[in-house]
Amino acid sequence: MKPLFLIVAYLAAVSLPLVLSVWLGGPPREFHQELASGLGILAFSMVLAEFILSGRFKAISNDVGMDVTMRFHQIMARVALAFALLHPLLYQGTPSGGERPWDPTRQLTLTSDFSDLATGIVAWLLLAGLVVMAIGRAQLGYRYEIWRLLHGFGALLIALLLLHHTVSAGRYGSQPVMTWVWVAMTAVAVGSLLMVYLVVPWLQKRRPWRVTSVVPLTPKQWEVNVAPDGHRGLDYQAGQFVWLNVGHSPFSMRENPFSLSSAPAAGPGVSFMIKELGDFTRTIGEIKPGTVAYLDGPYGNLTVDGREEPGVALIAGGVGLAPLLGILRQMRQTADPREVKVIYGNRIIEQIAYREELGDVNNTLV
Repeated sequence: MKPLFLIVAYLAAVSLPLVLSVWLGGPPREFHQELASGLGILAFSMVLAEFILSGRFKAISNDVGMDVTMRFHQIMARVALAFALLHPLLYQGTPSGGERPWDPTRQLTLTSDFSDLATGIVAWLLLAGLVVMAIGRAQLGYRYEIWRLLHGFGALLIALLLLHHTVSAGRYGSQPVMTWVWVAMTAVAVGSLLMVYLVVPWLQKRRPWRVTSVVPLTPKQWEVNVAPDGHRGLDYQAGQFVWLNVGHSPFSMRENPFSLSSAPAAGPGVSFMIKELGDFTRTIGEIKPGTVAYLDGPYGNLTVDGREEPGVALIAGGVGLAPLLGILRQMRQTADPREVKVIYGNRIIEQIAYREELGDVNNTLV
Protein backbone atom coordinates (compact mmCIF):
# COMPACT_ATOMS: atom_id res chain seq x y z
CA MET A 1 0.00 0.00 0.00
CA LYS A 2 2.94 2.37 0.44
CA PRO A 3 3.42 3.06 -3.32
CA LEU A 4 -0.31 3.78 -3.66
CA PHE A 5 -0.14 6.14 -0.69
CA LEU A 6 2.82 7.98 -2.21
CA ILE A 7 0.99 8.38 -5.53
CA VAL A 8 -2.07 9.79 -3.76
CA ALA A 9 0.14 12.12 -1.71
CA TYR A 10 1.85 13.35 -4.88
CA LEU A 11 -1.45 14.01 -6.67
CA ALA A 12 -2.80 15.81 -3.61
CA ALA A 13 0.30 18.00 -3.31
CA VAL A 14 0.44 19.09 -6.95
CA SER A 15 -3.34 19.62 -7.09
CA LEU A 16 -3.62 21.66 -3.89
CA PRO A 17 -2.80 25.07 -5.46
CA LEU A 18 -5.22 24.40 -8.32
CA VAL A 19 -8.06 23.42 -5.97
CA LEU A 20 -7.47 26.45 -3.74
CA SER A 21 -7.33 28.75 -6.78
CA VAL A 22 -10.71 27.47 -7.98
CA TRP A 23 -12.16 27.91 -4.51
CA LEU A 24 -10.75 31.41 -3.97
CA GLY A 25 -10.99 32.63 -7.56
CA GLY A 26 -13.09 35.50 -8.89
CA PRO A 27 -15.55 35.56 -11.77
CA PRO A 28 -14.84 32.96 -14.47
CA ARG A 29 -13.15 33.95 -17.70
CA GLU A 30 -13.17 32.37 -21.12
CA PHE A 31 -12.34 28.65 -21.13
CA HIS A 32 -8.95 29.00 -22.85
CA GLN A 33 -7.86 31.58 -20.27
CA GLU A 34 -8.87 29.39 -17.36
CA LEU A 35 -7.17 26.40 -18.99
CA ALA A 36 -4.00 28.44 -19.45
CA SER A 37 -4.00 29.43 -15.77
CA GLY A 38 -4.72 25.86 -14.67
CA LEU A 39 -1.86 24.43 -16.72
CA GLY A 40 0.49 27.10 -15.39
CA ILE A 41 -0.49 26.33 -11.79
CA LEU A 42 -0.02 22.60 -12.30
CA ALA A 43 3.33 23.10 -14.04
CA PHE A 44 4.67 25.18 -11.13
CA SER A 45 3.46 22.77 -8.45
CA MET A 46 4.92 19.81 -10.39
CA VAL A 47 8.26 21.58 -10.72
CA LEU A 48 8.32 22.08 -6.95
CA ALA A 49 7.41 18.42 -6.38
CA GLU A 50 10.40 17.42 -8.53
CA PHE A 51 12.71 18.66 -5.77
CA ILE A 52 11.27 16.05 -3.39
CA LEU A 53 11.38 13.24 -5.94
CA SER A 54 15.09 13.80 -6.54
CA GLY A 55 16.01 14.67 -2.95
CA ARG A 56 17.24 11.24 -1.79
CA PHE A 57 14.50 10.87 0.80
CA LYS A 58 14.63 7.30 2.06
CA ALA A 59 10.96 7.32 3.04
CA ILE A 60 10.22 7.51 -0.69
CA SER A 61 13.05 5.79 -2.53
CA ASN A 62 13.59 2.87 -0.13
CA ASP A 63 9.94 1.81 -0.33
CA VAL A 64 9.34 2.00 -4.07
CA GLY A 65 12.93 1.83 -5.29
CA MET A 66 15.31 4.57 -6.39
CA ASP A 67 14.99 3.55 -10.03
CA VAL A 68 11.19 3.89 -9.90
CA THR A 69 11.46 7.22 -8.08
CA MET A 70 13.91 8.66 -10.60
CA ARG A 71 11.91 7.38 -13.57
CA PHE A 72 8.79 9.03 -12.16
CA HIS A 73 10.84 12.19 -11.64
CA GLN A 74 11.88 12.16 -15.31
CA ILE A 75 8.35 11.56 -16.61
CA MET A 76 6.77 14.25 -14.43
CA ALA A 77 9.44 16.76 -15.47
CA ARG A 78 8.45 16.25 -19.10
CA VAL A 79 4.75 16.56 -18.27
CA ALA A 80 5.43 19.78 -16.37
CA LEU A 81 7.37 21.10 -19.36
CA ALA A 82 4.45 20.29 -21.69
CA PHE A 83 2.03 22.17 -19.40
CA ALA A 84 4.43 25.10 -19.14
CA LEU A 85 4.86 25.32 -22.92
CA LEU A 86 1.08 25.43 -23.46
CA HIS A 87 0.48 27.92 -20.65
CA PRO A 88 1.42 31.19 -22.50
CA LEU A 89 0.20 30.00 -25.88
CA LEU A 90 -3.39 29.63 -24.66
CA TYR A 91 -3.47 33.30 -23.70
CA GLN A 92 -3.29 34.37 -27.35
CA GLY A 93 -5.94 36.94 -28.16
CA THR A 94 -6.56 37.78 -24.51
CA PRO A 95 -6.83 41.51 -23.61
CA SER A 96 -3.98 42.55 -21.35
CA GLY A 97 -2.67 45.58 -19.55
CA GLY A 98 -4.39 48.68 -18.27
CA GLU A 99 -7.82 49.09 -16.70
CA ARG A 100 -11.03 48.20 -18.58
CA PRO A 101 -14.37 49.95 -17.92
CA TRP A 102 -15.94 46.52 -17.37
CA ASP A 103 -13.13 45.34 -15.10
CA PRO A 104 -12.08 48.10 -12.66
CA THR A 105 -10.48 45.59 -10.27
CA ARG A 106 -8.56 43.92 -13.15
CA GLN A 107 -9.83 40.52 -12.04
CA LEU A 108 -10.45 39.54 -15.66
CA THR A 109 -7.41 41.26 -17.12
CA LEU A 110 -3.85 39.99 -17.50
CA THR A 111 -0.84 42.12 -16.74
CA SER A 112 1.41 43.29 -19.51
CA ASP A 113 4.07 44.70 -17.17
CA PHE A 114 7.32 43.28 -18.52
CA SER A 115 8.90 43.04 -15.07
CA ASP A 116 6.16 40.63 -14.02
CA LEU A 117 6.25 38.62 -17.23
CA ALA A 118 10.04 38.51 -17.65
CA THR A 119 10.63 36.08 -14.77
CA GLY A 120 8.06 33.71 -16.25
CA ILE A 121 9.64 33.93 -19.70
CA VAL A 122 13.12 33.23 -18.34
CA ALA A 123 11.83 30.30 -16.23
CA TRP A 124 9.96 28.98 -19.29
CA LEU A 125 13.19 28.93 -21.31
CA LEU A 126 15.29 27.53 -18.47
CA LEU A 127 12.86 24.69 -17.80
CA ALA A 128 12.96 23.62 -21.43
CA GLY A 129 16.76 23.78 -21.40
CA LEU A 130 17.01 21.83 -18.15
CA VAL A 131 14.84 18.98 -19.43
CA VAL A 132 16.71 18.81 -22.75
CA MET A 133 20.08 18.77 -20.94
CA ALA A 134 18.89 15.93 -18.69
CA ILE A 135 17.58 13.85 -21.59
CA GLY A 136 20.69 14.39 -23.70
CA ARG A 137 23.32 14.32 -20.96
CA ALA A 138 25.13 11.31 -22.40
CA GLN A 139 25.14 12.76 -25.91
CA LEU A 140 26.34 16.17 -24.74
CA GLY A 141 29.34 14.54 -23.12
CA TYR A 142 29.95 16.82 -20.15
CA ARG A 143 31.08 15.53 -16.77
CA TYR A 144 28.51 14.19 -14.32
CA GLU A 145 29.62 16.63 -11.61
CA ILE A 146 29.11 19.62 -13.92
CA TRP A 147 25.70 18.37 -15.01
CA ARG A 148 24.62 17.84 -11.41
CA LEU A 149 25.69 21.34 -10.41
CA LEU A 150 23.92 22.91 -13.38
CA HIS A 151 20.83 20.81 -12.79
CA GLY A 152 20.56 21.78 -9.12
CA PHE A 153 21.32 25.46 -9.62
CA GLY A 154 19.03 25.63 -12.64
CA ALA A 155 16.15 24.03 -10.74
CA LEU A 156 16.60 26.48 -7.86
CA LEU A 157 16.61 29.45 -10.22
CA ILE A 158 13.49 28.19 -12.01
CA ALA A 159 11.61 27.81 -8.72
CA LEU A 160 12.45 31.35 -7.58
CA LEU A 161 11.61 32.87 -10.96
CA LEU A 162 8.30 31.04 -11.12
CA LEU A 163 7.44 32.16 -7.58
CA HIS A 164 7.90 35.82 -8.56
CA HIS A 165 6.00 35.37 -11.81
CA THR A 166 3.11 33.54 -10.15
CA VAL A 167 2.50 36.00 -7.33
CA SER A 168 3.14 39.07 -9.49
CA ALA A 169 1.56 38.26 -12.85
CA GLY A 170 -0.89 35.51 -11.96
CA ARG A 171 -4.55 36.26 -11.38
CA TYR A 172 -4.78 33.58 -8.70
CA GLY A 173 -1.27 33.64 -7.31
CA SER A 174 -1.54 37.32 -6.36
CA GLN A 175 -4.29 36.59 -3.85
CA PRO A 176 -2.88 36.71 -0.29
CA VAL A 177 -3.79 33.14 0.64
CA MET A 178 -2.34 31.74 -2.58
CA THR A 179 0.79 33.83 -2.22
CA TRP A 180 1.48 32.22 1.14
CA VAL A 181 0.73 28.75 -0.25
CA TRP A 182 3.23 29.25 -3.07
CA VAL A 183 5.84 30.67 -0.72
CA ALA A 184 5.44 27.68 1.63
CA MET A 185 5.66 25.12 -1.17
CA THR A 186 8.71 26.83 -2.67
CA ALA A 187 10.36 26.90 0.76
CA VAL A 188 9.85 23.13 1.16
CA ALA A 189 11.29 22.50 -2.32
CA VAL A 190 14.32 24.72 -1.78
CA GLY A 191 14.78 23.21 1.68
CA SER A 192 15.02 19.73 0.19
CA LEU A 193 17.72 20.97 -2.19
CA LEU A 194 19.66 22.54 0.67
CA MET A 195 19.31 19.27 2.58
CA VAL A 196 21.07 17.35 -0.19
CA TYR A 197 23.78 19.93 -0.94
CA LEU A 198 24.48 21.36 2.53
CA VAL A 199 22.96 19.47 5.48
CA VAL A 200 23.80 15.92 4.37
CA PRO A 201 27.44 16.81 3.49
CA TRP A 202 27.81 18.53 6.87
CA LEU A 203 26.61 15.35 8.60
CA GLN A 204 28.96 13.27 6.44
CA LYS A 205 31.91 15.39 7.52
CA ARG A 206 31.35 14.19 11.06
CA ARG A 207 31.38 10.53 9.95
CA PRO A 208 34.40 10.02 7.69
CA TRP A 209 35.60 6.70 6.28
CA ARG A 210 39.07 5.57 5.21
CA VAL A 211 40.06 3.43 2.25
CA THR A 212 41.70 0.24 3.57
CA SER A 213 42.51 -1.44 0.24
CA VAL A 214 41.99 -1.29 -3.51
CA VAL A 215 42.25 -4.76 -5.07
CA PRO A 216 42.23 -5.55 -8.81
CA LEU A 217 39.63 -8.19 -9.66
CA THR A 218 39.88 -8.34 -13.46
CA PRO A 219 41.62 -6.11 -16.05
CA LYS A 220 38.97 -3.37 -15.60
CA GLN A 221 37.24 -4.19 -12.31
CA TRP A 222 38.31 -3.34 -8.78
CA GLU A 223 37.29 -4.05 -5.22
CA VAL A 224 37.40 -0.97 -2.98
CA ASN A 225 37.22 -1.52 0.78
CA VAL A 226 36.54 1.28 3.28
CA ALA A 227 36.25 1.30 7.07
CA PRO A 228 34.59 3.79 9.44
CA ASP A 229 36.92 6.34 11.01
CA GLY A 230 35.80 7.04 14.58
CA HIS A 231 32.20 5.84 14.34
CA ARG A 232 30.27 2.55 14.29
CA GLY A 233 29.73 2.43 10.55
CA LEU A 234 26.69 2.04 8.33
CA ASP A 235 23.38 0.39 9.17
CA TYR A 236 22.37 -1.21 5.88
CA GLN A 237 20.80 -4.26 4.28
CA ALA A 238 22.56 -6.49 1.78
CA GLY A 239 21.74 -5.36 -1.75
CA GLN A 240 21.46 -1.63 -1.00
CA PHE A 241 23.70 1.14 -2.38
CA VAL A 242 25.31 4.38 -1.25
CA TRP A 243 26.69 7.53 -2.82
CA LEU A 244 30.48 7.25 -2.52
CA ASN A 245 32.85 10.20 -2.40
CA VAL A 246 36.57 9.34 -2.28
CA GLY A 247 39.32 11.88 -1.71
CA HIS A 248 37.18 15.02 -1.88
CA SER A 249 35.31 17.34 0.46
CA PRO A 250 31.82 16.09 1.37
CA PHE A 251 30.49 19.33 -0.13
CA SER A 252 31.93 18.55 -3.55
CA MET A 253 29.83 17.14 -6.39
CA ARG A 254 32.25 14.27 -6.91
CA GLU A 255 30.15 11.45 -5.55
CA ASN A 256 28.74 8.49 -7.42
CA PRO A 257 26.24 5.74 -6.61
CA PHE A 258 27.69 2.26 -6.03
CA SER A 259 26.12 -0.93 -4.73
CA LEU A 260 27.51 -2.46 -1.57
CA SER A 261 29.03 -5.86 -2.26
CA SER A 262 29.76 -6.60 1.40
CA ALA A 263 27.62 -8.34 4.03
CA PRO A 264 26.35 -6.32 7.03
CA ALA A 265 27.09 -9.32 9.28
CA ALA A 266 30.76 -9.29 8.27
CA GLY A 267 31.62 -6.19 10.31
CA PRO A 268 31.64 -2.39 10.09
CA GLY A 269 33.77 -2.19 6.94
CA VAL A 270 32.08 -2.15 3.54
CA SER A 271 33.25 -3.02 0.05
CA PHE A 272 32.40 -2.08 -3.52
CA MET A 273 32.85 -3.82 -6.85
CA ILE A 274 33.59 -1.04 -9.36
CA LYS A 275 34.18 -1.21 -13.10
CA GLU A 276 36.17 1.39 -15.06
CA LEU A 277 33.57 3.30 -17.07
CA GLY A 278 33.50 7.04 -16.31
CA ASP A 279 35.81 9.85 -15.22
CA PHE A 280 36.02 8.74 -11.58
CA THR A 281 36.09 4.98 -12.12
CA ARG A 282 39.02 5.19 -14.53
CA THR A 283 41.18 6.41 -11.62
CA ILE A 284 40.12 3.73 -9.10
CA GLY A 285 43.50 2.01 -9.28
CA GLU A 286 45.25 5.24 -8.22
CA ILE A 287 43.45 5.48 -4.87
CA LYS A 288 45.81 4.98 -1.93
CA PRO A 289 44.96 3.26 1.36
CA GLY A 290 44.15 5.84 4.02
CA THR A 291 42.36 8.17 1.59
CA VAL A 292 39.34 9.79 3.22
CA ALA A 293 35.92 8.79 1.91
CA TYR A 294 32.32 9.78 2.63
CA LEU A 295 29.19 7.66 2.28
CA ASP A 296 25.60 8.85 1.90
CA GLY A 297 23.06 6.11 2.36
CA PRO A 298 21.95 3.43 2.39
CA TYR A 299 19.36 3.59 -0.39
CA GLY A 300 17.42 1.06 -2.42
CA ASN A 301 15.12 -1.88 -1.79
CA LEU A 302 16.93 -4.69 -3.65
CA THR A 303 17.04 -6.96 -0.60
CA VAL A 304 15.79 -10.41 0.38
CA ASP A 305 15.43 -9.61 4.07
CA GLY A 306 11.97 -10.39 5.35
CA ARG A 307 11.03 -12.48 2.31
CA GLU A 308 9.40 -15.86 2.90
CA GLU A 309 10.08 -17.59 -0.42
CA PRO A 310 11.92 -20.94 -0.07
CA GLY A 311 14.68 -20.02 -2.53
CA VAL A 312 16.58 -17.07 -3.99
CA ALA A 313 17.68 -16.62 -7.63
CA LEU A 314 20.45 -14.07 -8.20
CA ILE A 315 20.87 -13.09 -11.87
CA ALA A 316 23.48 -10.54 -12.98
CA GLY A 317 25.77 -9.50 -15.77
CA GLY A 318 29.18 -7.85 -15.36
CA VAL A 319 29.44 -5.35 -12.55
CA GLY A 320 25.75 -5.88 -11.82
CA LEU A 321 26.95 -8.70 -9.60
CA ALA A 322 27.86 -6.23 -6.84
CA PRO A 323 24.57 -5.99 -4.89
CA LEU A 324 23.82 -9.68 -5.43
CA LEU A 325 27.24 -10.55 -4.06
CA GLY A 326 26.35 -8.66 -0.90
CA ILE A 327 23.12 -10.67 -0.62
CA LEU A 328 24.96 -13.96 -1.17
CA ARG A 329 27.60 -13.09 1.42
CA GLN A 330 24.99 -12.06 3.97
CA MET A 331 23.10 -15.32 3.50
CA ARG A 332 26.33 -17.21 4.12
CA GLN A 333 27.25 -15.14 7.18
CA THR A 334 23.84 -15.70 8.76
CA ALA A 335 23.51 -19.35 7.69
CA ASP A 336 20.35 -18.56 5.76
CA PRO A 337 18.69 -21.93 5.01
CA ARG A 338 17.13 -20.85 1.69
CA GLU A 339 18.41 -22.44 -1.50
CA VAL A 340 20.42 -20.05 -3.70
CA LYS A 341 20.90 -20.10 -7.47
CA VAL A 342 23.38 -17.66 -9.08
CA ILE A 343 23.42 -16.94 -12.82
CA TYR A 344 26.26 -14.61 -13.76
CA GLY A 345 27.02 -13.60 -17.35
CA ASN A 346 30.02 -11.85 -18.96
CA ARG A 347 31.09 -11.23 -22.54
CA ILE A 348 34.62 -12.53 -21.99
CA ILE A 349 35.86 -15.07 -19.47
CA GLU A 350 38.62 -12.76 -18.16
CA GLN A 351 35.94 -10.39 -16.78
CA ILE A 352 34.37 -12.99 -14.49
CA ALA A 353 35.02 -11.68 -10.98
CA TYR A 354 34.99 -13.71 -7.75
CA ARG A 355 35.08 -16.95 -9.72
CA GLU A 356 36.30 -19.05 -6.79
CA GLU A 357 33.79 -17.57 -4.36
CA LEU A 358 30.91 -18.11 -6.75
CA GLY A 359 32.06 -21.63 -7.37
CA ASP A 360 31.00 -22.58 -3.84
CA VAL A 361 27.30 -22.14 -4.63
CA ASN A 362 24.88 -23.66 -7.10
CA ASN A 363 25.47 -21.32 -10.02
CA THR A 364 25.87 -20.84 -13.73
CA LEU A 365 28.64 -18.69 -15.22
CA VAL A 366 28.04 -17.65 -18.82
